[in-house]
Amino acid sequence: MRATIMHGAGDVRIENVADATLVDPTDALVRVTRACICGSDLWPYRSMEASETGQSMGHEAVGVVEAVGDSVSKIKVGDLVIMPFAYSDGSCEFCHDGLQTACVHGGFFGSAGVNGAQAEALRIPFADGTLYALPGEMDEALMPSLLTLADVMGTGHHAAHIAQVSPGNAVAVIGDGAVGLCGVIAAKRLGAEQIIIMGRHPGRTALAQEFGATEVVSERGDEAVERVRSLTGGFGAHAVLECVGTEQAIETATAIARSGGAVGRVGVPHYPAVPPEQTFYKNVTVGGGPAPVRAYIDELLPDVLEGRIQPGRVFDRLIGLDEVPEGYRAMDQREALKVMIEP
Repeated sequence: MRATIMHGAGDVRIENVADATLVDPTDALVRVTRACICGSDLWPYRSMEASETGQSMGHEAVGVVEAVGDSVSKIKVGDLVIMPFAYSDGSCEFCHDGLQTACVHGGFFGSAGVNGAQAEALRIPFADGTLYALPGEMDEALMPSLLTLADVMGTGHHAAHIAQVSPGNAVAVIGDGAVGLCGVIAAKRLGAEQIIIMGRHPGRTALAQEFGATEVVSERGDEAVERVRSLTGGFGAHAVLECVGTEQAIETATAIARSGGAVGRVGVPHYPAVPPEQTFYKNVTVGGGPAPVRAYIDELLPDVLEGRIQPGRVFDRLIGLDEVPEGYRAMDQREALKVMIEP
């Protein structure tokens, strides 16, 4: 089968690899019908050291179950399923708590010998705990939004949940990538009254406004902090969604959070520490991490199916598997917001 393998910074190839097969009795085999490139995939695309063996890529997919192991009881052959970016057994203490990304037997697709989703097919460990079977046939027009439930919509929702967004809040969203835009959707859905999108790409911030953002802040650093404070009566935001992961982003997030506010950070951190004085003296809560998107699908899916939210609009390019290297380049150069793949 064909799959995406990254061999180093800027070196993405589509290669013929061994077919995905069942290994353990808890496995399922899924034929990928939709996958995508994630903003987090761009970190290794920019910095990965050269490798002969390479790294299997991709962690978001919708697909059809082709085979299941003898111990799989909930997932059936023929099911259309959402594949969250982390696999989980569904039975450990953390899975029961709705924190599947901390599953004691779990892990992340595209790592530790588990192949990635930017491929024609893949093996799903712990299929019953990992996969989410969709109810019946789905309208083709819903596929982009269903795919976001594998990562970016659930991650944006996680940021809003951790930041304790509630009705009437002032919310600031740092980052106008796909996760930040889904964070806007999440904040609007949870009743925020004021939603400030912090980004400098006009097409993306315009989409954020269509999703519910009330103001746009394009400044960075101290200027951004002052601008947000001025928009929030001088106090800062009740909730801040940090969707980037850089040192400047976390410094801005803690600076613009009002006293007693909260920061939900979901950008993969590329900084040494959260600023201590900003959070301590203002009693600002900072939390977050890899989103347990599997836990959020029950809550978010009805809004997708009934058209109340349309997170699939973050996809602005559709490509085939052979075009994935170009998709990486386009996202890296900000010529595309988020690229969807139809193998």
